[in-house]
Amino acid sequence: MNQALVLAKRATTHDDVPIGAVIVCDGKVIARGENQVQQKQNPTLHAEIVAINRACKKLGTKFLYDCDIYVSLEPCAMCATAISLARIKNIYFAAPDAKGGGITSNAKIYETDQHLWKPNVYQMPEYSDQSAQLLKDFFIRRRQPKD
Repeated sequence: MNQALVLAKRATTHDDVPIGAVIVCDGKVIARGENQVQQKQNPTLHAEIVAINRACKKLGTKFLYDCDIYVSLEPCAMCATAISLARIKNIYFAAPDAKGGGITSNAKIYETDQHLWKPNVYQMPEYSDQSAQLLKDFFIRRRQPKD
């Protein structure tokens, strides 16, 4: 999770919302991603999607059965669905997202939609405050008037 938080911080350097994701397979990091929505002007380039694309490319497969994903913020509905489609085994996230969360906080897609694959979901509350503070600081800076 520490690596996901480092990636989240890095996303702010290109004015993206601070969210990072790391995919682990057999105890080894195989892919990383940070939000690139602003940087690449593409609304689908959330950290999770970037990491999934990189992991699939690295492994040469569309399914990531034995992989886990660590995300600094609860995945949105789009990312939660992509995680399901990629057949990722476990999701670990730091902070819940009451407004945009797709798993436990808002859409709850694994509870309401029928998915062929439902990953195990774990929140890591020991990282929640750190992730939430990154987001708060980012949006405070974003709302400040520019000269």
